[in-house]
Amino acid sequence: MAVLPIRIMGDPVLHAPASPVGEITDEIRTLVADMFETMDAAPGVGLAAPQVGVGLRIYTYTYQDDDGAPWRGVVINPELWMRPLEPGEPDPDEESEGCLSFPGERFPLRRSDAVLVTGTDLEGEPVRIEVDGWRARIMQHEFDHLDGILYIDRLSDSDWKTVQKLARKRGWGRPGQFWTPGVDDIDA
Repeated sequence: MAVLPIRIMGDPVLHAPASPVGEITDEIRTLVADMFETMDAAPGVGLAAPQVGVGLRIYTYTYQDDDGAPWRGVVINPELWMRPLEPGEPDPDEESEGCLSFPGERFPLRRSDAVLVTGTDLEGEPVRIEVDGWRARIMQHEFDHLDGILYIDRLSDSDWKTVQKLARKRGWGRPGQFWTPGVDDIDA
């Protein structure tokens, strides 16, 4: 297993729809193992294949609930259904999220409170995940990556302007930018 470089906003692989996985091969299994290693090293609660430069419909996730119960897995070729969003502005204390592809920042974003995700696992077996709360947020965030959408693309106009200023200041927003967990000094 290896920790992979994480692409930063502006890299074309992050802004294009990912391709379906046709067959689960040893190469795919190695990629997923590396994604888990990278996600844990970052640390993050999810990681999509495009974030490590691979335009395939795969994401990993990990989360511990308030009781410390672990929740961890991989979804290949996911489909997502979600409850309609509650109207209103997001609560900055309860609905802020960050992204390993725009590291070091968090912004409020309204997400659906409940989702259903289907797909397959590494053995090609069906996966069905029905979750709410933070787990639903993680599923939506990672699924967006597979459609070429970063969470910063969904922010309010004022937060979007802040994102653009931060990106310019840091030299992001163009191809070839990345960071490697455990190597680069970035507080994700």
